[in-house]
Order: sequence, then C-alpha cells, then structure tokens
Amino acid sequence: QEKSCHLSAALLGEGSEISQEQLYELLRYAALGKCHHAAQPSWCRIYHQSHLAGVVVVVLHEMSQLHFYRFYLQFKHLRKVFRHRFTLAPSANFPLSLYGEGANLKPQNTPQGLTSTSSECMTKSSDLQCDPIIRRYGEKKQGLTSYTLTLKEQKENDYPIEGSPGCKGYISTECDQQRTDSSPLFGLDCEMCLTAKGNEVTRVSLVDARGRCLLDELVRPESAVVNYRTRFSGVTKKMLLPVKTRLSDIQTRLKEMLPHDAVLVGHSLNSDLQALEMIHPSVIDTSLLFARSEGRRFKLKFLAKAVLGKEIQCEQKLGHDPTEDARAALELAQFFIEQGPTKVAELNLEMLLTAEKLAEVSQNKAVLQPQGCGFQEQLSEPPPLPKPCFLDCLQVTGQKPLLLGRQGPDSSGLCQSNLSTSNKQILQRALEDVPLSKFSIIQFSLGPEHVASHLHAGLHEKVRSKLTDMLTIYAGPFEENFCMKSVKKEFGRCGPIQSLTVVTETFQPYVCIQYQVLEAAQLAVESLNGAEVAGSCIEVQRPVTAAMLDCNVLIKELELDVENEGVIYVAGLKKSLTETDLQEEFSQLKDLETLFLPKDLQSGKHRSCCFLKFQTSQSAMDALEAINGWTMKGSELRSRNALAAGHLWRWIWQMNHSNGKEGKHIFYEKMEQLSDSEQDLRKRVKKLDHHIKKLYRSLHSNTLCVVLFPGVNSTQGSQSGLGLMGIKDDEGRSAC
Repeated sequence: QEKSCHLSAALLGEGSEISQEQLYELLRYAALGKCHHAAQPSWCRIYHQSHLAGVVVVVLHEMSQLHFYRFYLQFKHLRKVFRHRFTLAPSANFPLSLYGEGANLKPQNTPQGLTSTSSECMTKSSDLQCDPIIRRYGEKKQGLTSYTLTLKEQKENDYPIEGSPGCKGYISTECDQQRTDSSPLFGLDCEMCLTAKGNEVTRVSLVDARGRCLLDELVRPESAVVNYRTRFSGVTKKMLLPVKTRLSDIQTRLKEMLPHDAVLVGHSLNSDLQALEMIHPSVIDTSLLFARSEGRRFKLKFLAKAVLGKEIQCEQKLGHDPTEDARAALELAQFFIEQGPTKVAELNLEMLLTAEKLAEVSQNKAVLQPQGCGFQEQLSEPPPLPKPCFLDCLQVTGQKPLLLGRQGPDSSGLCQSNLSTSNKQILQRALEDVPLSKFSIIQFSLGPEHVASHLHAGLHEKVRSKLTDMLTIYAGPFEENFCMKSVKKEFGRCGPIQSLTVVTETFQPYVCIQYQVLEAAQLAVESLNGAEVAGSCIEVQRPVTAAMLDCNVLIKELELDVENEGVIYVAGLKKSLTETDLQEEFSQLKDLETLFLPKDLQSGKHRSCCFLKFQTSQSAMDALEAINGWTMKGSELRSRNALAAGHLWRWIWQMNHSNGKEGKHIFYEKMEQLSDSEQDLRKRVKKLDHHIKKLYRSLHSNTLCVVLFPGVNSTQGSQSGLGLMGIKDDEGRSAC
C-alpha cells in the first residue's frame, strides 16, 4: 500500500465558498485522524493521514482573496507551489472559527473543558488488558494477515468451506492462501431478498483498497421472490424487471476481478458468501475484528459512526447502499490495521455504545412524555456544549501545538509573541520550532495597522477595474454601416459576451466587447487580430491603461499557474448541448479527467464554453491541437490554455456585477507613476512571499501546508478569503 500522503480536492468548477466549519473539518482530521473520531472532510480527501509528518497553517493577517490577485505577480512562490486553492468565506472572528469553539490556547494555562472529557474517554492501561480486542490480538500493531480468519474460525462462524456438506455446487474464487501483509484488500457487500429457495442475492458491490467501486450490479434471483425486503435492501420488484444478470454471471466476474492473493473484507461476510454460493480462503470480518465479550457484535452502522465518523444506512434513504457498506467495512479494517489493537481499544466502543443507547432512551422519553406532567422540564434538552478544540485534543494526546505571530489588539490573545515581533523574527522562530511540532499556526502580517488599513482602501475598485480591463477588447475599424450581428457572432465564438457597444468617438467605428471569462478575451486577441470580420480587416487589442502595461506578463504567468496545469478552455459550444453530450463528444481525447461546464449564476443556464482537465500537460497540448477547428453539431470550436482557476468563477462573476454601471474604458490613459506607498506594499508582499518560501523549504516531506488569506467581515464590508494547500513531497513540491 502506498505510504506517501496525498490530497484530493474537487475544486475545478464554480464551487461555492468553503465555510469556516469546513476548514475546521479539514484541519481537525489532518491533526487528529480517525483514531480520535475525526472524520474525513466532506469537500476534499487526505490519503494516508497517519503518515502525515505534520500540519502547518500560515495565516496572513487581515488579507483577503483581493490581495492575492492584486499582488499576483509578487506572490511568485505561492502561485507556483500550491496545487489546490479555494475561496474562503470571511468570518467576523477568524481565530475562533479556525481553532474551534472552546479553544484555550494560552500556553501558561492547562486545557480545560475537553481535557476532563477526553481523559474519561481514554481507557487506562490497566483496563486495556481486559479488553476483548487486546485479549484476542495483543497490544502490538501487526500486519493484515494477523487479522484474517483461520480455517477454524471460518467453520465456527458458518463460512462456506471447500468440501463441506452444505457447500455442494458452490464456486471457488480460485484464490490461494498465499496472502502476505501487502496483499490487496477488497470490500464486499450484498443485498438479499427472500425466495422460495431461501436468501438470494439481488445486488452485489465490490470496492478496491482506495474505496473505488469496481462492481455494483443488480441480480435476478433464480426462484420466485417471496419478500423483496425493500426496507433493508432498497431493491423493488420494478427495479429487477429489466435485469438479466444471473448469479452465475456475478460469480464469473468476481473470479476474473480478484487477484490470487485477494483478501475480502465485509461485515458478517459469511452471509454474503453464502448468498453468492462462493468460497474464498482469505477474509477479514469486521463484525469479529472489533471483538466484544460473550460473542456479541457491533453493528456496522455504529462502528462507521464511532470509528470513522461517518453516517451510513440513514433512515431517510430507502434501504442500504451495498457500495457504502462495503466501503465502510473496508475502511474499518484499514483503520484497525493501521492503528493497531491498542488504539482501537482506547476508543472504548462499549462505553460509546452505552452512551448512545442512553441518549436514544432519553430522547424517546422526552418525545413520549405527555404534556402537563410536573417532571417534564427535567427531560428538556441541556444547553449545547461548545465544539471541542482540536488543539486542546492535541495537548491531551501529548502533542504540543506551536502558535507564533503578532498579538494585535484584535487577536484575542491567541498567539505567543508580542506586538513588537517582526515577520523576520517570527520566521526565524518558525524555522527552529516548526520541524519539532506536529501542528503549527504561523501568523504573518504586512505591517502596522495603518499599513493594512491603507491597503484595504480602494483595493476592491482597483482589482475590479483591472479585471474589467482584462475582460475587455477593442476591435476595428469597421465600415460605417457594418453588420453588428456578424461581429457579435464572430466574437461570440471565442466565449460568452457580457456586453457589446459601439465606440463612436473615433474616425471610423470600433466595437468594445467585454467578455465573461478571461480566456475568451485572450482567445479573441490571439485569433481575430488581423482577421476579416463584417467586411473589414480589423485589429483586436485591449485597453491601454497604466494598470494594463503588465497584462501580457500576467497572462503568461496565469498560463503557467500550477492550478491550470493540464487544463484547457474550449469555446464555440451550442447552448443546446448537455454535459452528457459533451462527455460523449470529448471521450475520444486521451487522459481526459474532468469536464467543467460553467453556468450563469443568475439564469442557471450553461455558457457557450467549457473547461477540460487532463491527467498530464502533454495530453492537454495534444487535445488543443485536436480541438482547434473541430466542428461539433455544426459549430466550429476554438480552444487555448486555461487562465482562471476553478475557484475564481463565482468571484469573477461577483466582481463584474458588484458595480451596477458598465465599466467605462478610456482607449489611451495618462500614465501615472505608482505612489511610494504602493511600491512599498509590493516590496512587503514580495518579502512576505519569500518568508513563506523559506518556511516551506524547511518542512519535512509529507507535511500538509495550508496558507490562509482570512478575508474581511466587518461593518465596513465583506471580502472573501482564499486558501492554498498542498502536501509537500520528497522533491519539495506540493503533491496532488
């Protein structure tokens, strides 16, 4: 099994802002992992969390997404290293929302509140010796072969065995018993109905070690169905009517899919194998793995919630999802193998189950209690407890978090350093202490409060103005009575148009076109400059303003941005095409990973363009050559490399609509020198980027690094934040 950590985040597209709660979810899981009831975040996934060397969070005090894109060229290191970015919802109290309610981070204080709760939940060493799990497996962590059922255990638990009287006619998977600790794990689960013959399979799911679904098939029973057991299986008579797959087909497919040393994982897997009428020698049964006394077993639903922090078999759903159950059983086995018996025993599952049952009983009493009874108030719900702070959890487990930064008047006393500490001093301290800490939060600032407040002044308008200029092109000259419809049609092939107006101040008419996406404007400049449109040979250019003098440099750097690697933009799509149509049309392109079809946030209709993400940059280049000039449903396609990362879509749209008036563009603007304060700010940002670069280089491999521009949420207004994240690999880059 691969030991290096990596990160997966579905952030290509018009994703909504990531909330502070979702950010907290990510950091809590990265810091604590499954063994402390932390669940995988809902919006991204960390693989092999237990192999993380550490977590480092860099907070850029009082900075927002606006600052990153205003000083995009200065943030050279940030934009080239971090592969994953997300828009962050601003918070009125960012430190509190980041660290969790109830945070007690002052170094001189002993953590309270959660400490007592945590210590109660952690089983004492002497008690562990009596735990059924320790009695069965011992205290030391072992390989997966130590947890597979022996032949004797299989017989005792009614598993199909080769040569047994009740297994006549059963099919063997033909896998041998030559398993090792590196043998592949597969999760298996079946849903059954009751027939005249007994239990027969109606649905089968198989997942691999990464949780990917390899098989999810409905199966037609051989005998007449007596009870579909829809409440549990989710399978109905109507669902099975068109199904032609039989049990023999599933048996054949499973034999073909499973390698010779495959280890099957399931919860009460004997029932599944009996229903499948198959024999397999290497199995891990999670209902037996998480051992209880007196032969009792935990339910899969309880284990998934208590160990993995996942809700499965929800009452709102009709029946169980076998793929979900197979994946849950697999992850439970992986957790047990990776953490070892001692860690599992420390979860004290019996106590958690008792607490859960008591809570259910209490809730039922409260619901059933008739009104007017004198003691009804005693059953009223107690006030909610504050959300546990994962930094306190770290301290409880013996891991001391490191907190470095300025302690300004609004920082709530959450940092160790004083107000006079400079970024250079913070960096020096971080270089010494971060490698020794499991979890670190480093706070940098651009400077004194008056510098930060000056930076905010007019920043939104500056960024909005530059973005509008980059989305705008001028085309012409045209003849006096030119056809505007022809112009709109030709330029519309480059992408969705926001506005189109005629410029009459010139000797001959020009047209000002503002696009909705950066790629469309750049494509128009590249493909239509010098072309004949509406009977005239025209020039296409952007507005010439002081802010646009570095436009070509900015476009080049956006193309090279690590988040745009392997992503291309395709324009000229007919709006009648659906996402399914496009998937089918582009399926012939090699290594296509994702298709993103942007939608108008007001109408909900998709635009006349899409983005394609490929597994490699070479595949993206090959696709560019193939697509340019490609005709789809009578429309000629145009394409180029992507410029705007997925998280920018909603933000760009909001910037375009933040000012009710259409942006007025002056064709030639008087060049103004940058003010001293603006030049100073650029130097500060460049130095800040260099500090983060030095800190990043000092981190161990497999360290998760998250850089946060917290955003602003005050009475003066709100500005979204920005997050950049990645796991450092052996070569010092941010791993996917």
